[in-house]
Order: sequence, then structure tokens, then C-alpha cells
Amino acid sequence: MIKYKNMIQYIEKQIKKIIFKKFNTKIKEKIILEQPPESKMGDFCFSCFLLAKEIKKSPKEIAEILAQEIKPNKIIKETKSIGPYLNFFIHRKIFFENIYKNLQEKKEQKKTLPKIIIEFSSPNTNKPLHLGHFRSSILGMSLANLLEENNYKIIRINSVNDRGIHICKAMLAYQKWGRNKTPKKEKIKGDHFVGNFYVLFEQAAKKEQTEKKIEKITETTLYKEALKMLKKWEQGDKKTIALWKKINRWVLSGFKKTYQQIGIKFDKWYFESQTYKLGREIILKALKNKICYKRLDEAIEIDLTQHGLNKKVLLRPDGTSVYVTQDIGLAKLKFNEFNPAQSIVLTGTEQIYHFQVLFKILELLKFKWAKQNFHLTHELVNLPEGRMKSREGNVVDSDNLLDEMQQMAQKEIKKRNPNISIKELSQRAKKISLAAIKFHLLKVSPKQVICFDPKKSLSFEGATGPYLQYTYARIQSILNKTLNKNNDEKIDFSCLEKDEEWEIAKCIFNFSDIVKKAVENYNPAILAEYLLKIASHFNKFYHAHSIIKAESKKIQKARLILIQCVAIILKKGLNLLGIEEIKKM
Repeated sequence: MIKYKNMIQYIEKQIKKIIFKKFNTKIKEKIILEQPPESKMGDFCFSCFLLAKEIKKSPKEIAEILAQEIKPNKIIKETKSIGPYLNFFIHRKIFFENIYKNLQEKKEQKKTLPKIIIEFSSPNTNKPLHLGHFRSSILGMSLANLLEENNYKIIRINSVNDRGIHICKAMLAYQKWGRNKTPKKEKIKGDHFVGNFYVLFEQAAKKEQTEKKIEKITETTLYKEALKMLKKWEQGDKKTIALWKKINRWVLSGFKKTYQQIGIKFDKWYFESQTYKLGREIILKALKNKICYKRLDEAIEIDLTQHGLNKKVLLRPDGTSVYVTQDIGLAKLKFNEFNPAQSIVLTGTEQIYHFQVLFKILELLKFKWAKQNFHLTHELVNLPEGRMKSREGNVVDSDNLLDEMQQMAQKEIKKRNPNISIKELSQRAKKISLAAIKFHLLKVSPKQVICFDPKKSLSFEGATGPYLQYTYARIQSILNKTLNKNNDEKIDFSCLEKDEEWEIAKCIFNFSDIVKKAVENYNPAILAEYLLKIASHFNKFYHAHSIIKAESKKIQKARLILIQCVAIILKKGLNLLGIEEIKKM
């Protein structure tokens, strides 16, 4: 039996063979077969446009010659020329058999491809994870899964911004208004506790700016106090360091609980408090080598204007570090420790310029791996009422969102299964709510802005995660009722003659190519769209044709095997997106 991917290789060889025979031309490029827009046009097609220039015949004429020369055989049922395309019709029985066999076999061990670092999430320790972090975390995790599926060695990294002026704002607010409060005493998660003080600082600073009619918020007394605290921190002041450690311990504890709940894992955590010193050392060395210079106000700056960028401060006049300082140190640490072929940093689009500056600085510093850095961006996640602003407290916290979604999921589950146990209800609601959030954030290209609508994302119908889970559960229900009873029945795929069955088969065939395409484009939405398509094909087939009450046992068995293949693909695809399948809804 020929593996189904080799059917394509067979057709490609046939095309090359006939081209050489008829036109005395060897085709070195890979023959690309596509699927026609309509089933009646064939199962696969080959465009003859690229051959026209070399062979000096029209694409239509080439297609006609090839169609006459490639004869039907055990794989190819028929060939037709339709305009400039050579179209192939495949023997369906062979096609079905090989799809099934391929899915049943264990995955072959392939050579591991180069090592890639993917850095994502990267929160600040002054507030809880919010919906924006959710998009970065879920997108980063799914991309890592997809890359691993394509045999890359992946290192998942979380770079935490745990120092700087924003952290000192929360620290100063706690120092002024905390009154020995703790998350435990207040019965609140640590990251939420600290985040409340960060918002309190911003509100107080804004109030001072308004009342005193100060032009810039950076000129307020509160902001200057926070800046002094940052300087004390970098000088190693014991009281400041002790407060910082306490604040960060609370926040990191909260982060880890949230990551665990949503299924996000990292191979390595880096902290800005550990990387900024190396960045500063690199900058001071660059100053000696005259790559950067010291301004009159003592700030260290680099001029990037000849590279189409602006001048960039690398160290403030008081010697304290900025974001790019720690990012320089982090880049060096990553390459020293892991020596990857590529380091991908995933952030929101608002940081595009920052990374253009960073990568250019790394080039000017003459790091041999400077060109191996890649910035991958995603757009914002908005609410129906507009953009989130963490300084104003107008954000959707991940924990609050999860709680709300789980409650909504429980209501939907109870409608369908009022007698479900409390334990099963809780477990199922968690899986469904996570599927709703994750799929909603992954089903569109990272380049698109998302308006997150909790109710729409949780629907059991339409383009949602729960819809895919429901489709998988429906298949499992059918298989559990019938498949084990038919073990003695041989599989006869020649019984599968319906167009809906054939559409499912061709969709299954595309799975591995879809995964590769999602990786090549760094876009899980390609896989998400595919999963919706295969689920739609199954549901169309399910409503048009009986499975359990099929016309014969042979047809029933063949259809059961076909939908079993759909279930395998749905489970694999959902898992690659970081979504758990559910056997019962």
C-alpha cells in the first residue's frame, strides 16, 4: 500500500517523466500540486504557466499534451486538461485507505531542526496579567507547539520586567498607603494586590498634575519620588531592595498561578533585575569604543539617525538603566546560554520601533548573532467599549476573565446536562472556557486587532473553540456507541461514494501542509481556520447521511473509520493551539 503523501510524489514524477519524454526538458524545480476550487474539476491540479516560457508552448497546449500522455493506473483514475491546468482524479478507495493507515502509524522520528528561542508574555511586576498578556502568552505557546510539531528544538522564554520606574511607582504607593497590608490579610491574589497600588499611584500623580497645573506628569512630586527610589534601588539601598523583593514575590506568585491555570509553560525565566547590569557593562564598553557618547547632561546616548532611526538614550543622566539597556543584556545572555539559530521575540505592535532600535544597536555592537533576532508582533485586544488602559485600571484581568467565563460555561453546560456532578461541571467548564478564550484570540491573524466578546467566544455554534470541542465530543459519542461492536467487520473504503465523504478525506489530507503553512507564516489562525473547515465538513456529512443507521454494516464501518480520522485531526489540531479536547459536552 502506498502512503498517501507518496501518491503526490508519484504524480509529480509522472509529470516530470512526460515533460522530459515529450519536450526533452528536465524540470529541476519542485512540482507543486494544488486542489482545484471545485471538486468536479478534479482532486489535484498542476498549473502549466511556469512551463510555457521554457517549452515555448502555451500553458493550455502543454496541459492537453500531458493529459493525453499520463494514463490511468492504480492511483490515477483520470486526467483532464482544463484551460492551462492539468487536473487529476484519484481512485478514492486508495486515497481513503492511505489516509487511514497514515493516521494510525506512529510518527516517524525525523532529524531535529535548528534550535529556536521564542520569548513571549513578558509581563511587568506591577500589575496582574491582563487580556493583552493573554494574547501574547497563548499565541507564543501555540507557535512553540507548531514549531515543535515541525521538529524544531524550542526554548520557551519569559522575560519579566521586575525593575524600573513602573515597579517603583507600585512600591512607592504601597510605602505611602499600604499600612502593613498584605495579600493574605486582604484575601487577594498577590499580583492583583500590587496592581491596585500601581493604579493608586497613577491616579494620585494625575490628581497632583491637575491641581497644581503641572505640564508633564514626570514633573510631579510623586514621579520624582519614584525616580529617587529607582536610583536607590540601583545603588543597592537595603530598605528599598527589601521592599522590592516583597512586592515582586507577591506578584510572581500570582503570575505562576495564572500561567498554570491557562496551561502556559516556560523553559527559562529571565528577570530584568538580572540582565540590566550586563547591558550596562556592554554600554560602558561601547562608550570607550566610541560607538555611543556622553551628552552634556551625563546621559549616554547613541546616534542612529544615519540608519533611519532617532537618537537613543542608553543610560539616564543619573546612571539608571532604560528598557533597551536590559534588552541588550538579555539578548547576549540568551545567545550565550542557548546558542539558537534564531531568537523570536513576540510583543505587541506598539514595540516595533523599540526592537528596530535594539536590533540596530546589536549590529553596531558587532555581535555575530545580531542578525539572528526576529521581532514578531501582534495587535491589541480591545473591549467592546474600547481600548484597555492599565494605568487607569480599565483592563480585563486574566483571573477575573477566567472566573467570569467559567461561570458562563457552567450555565451552558447545565442547560444541556442538568444532572451533571459538581466536580464534572467544574472540570468541563474550565476546559470549555479556556477553549473559548484561546480560540477567539488565535482564530484571527496576529496582525489583526481583536475585539474580545466573551459571549460570542463561548457559543457552541459558529467559529468558536467550544464548537470544535462539541464536534469532537459528538464524534466520540458515535464511536463509543458503535465502533467496538464492529471490530470483526473489514474496512471497505470503496463504500464511501458520497461527495461529503470525499470532501472530508481531502481535508484530512491537507493537515500536515496546513501545520507547515502556519509555521512558515507564524500564524496559528491558519490552523484554526482549517479546524473550522474540517468540523464543518463533518457536520455537513453528519446531517446528510446516517452513520449508525447506515445502509449496510460495511458502509457503517467505513464511515465510522472516516469520522475517527476526523476526531484524530481535531484533537491534534486543538492540542497544537493549546486547547484540550472534550469527550462529553
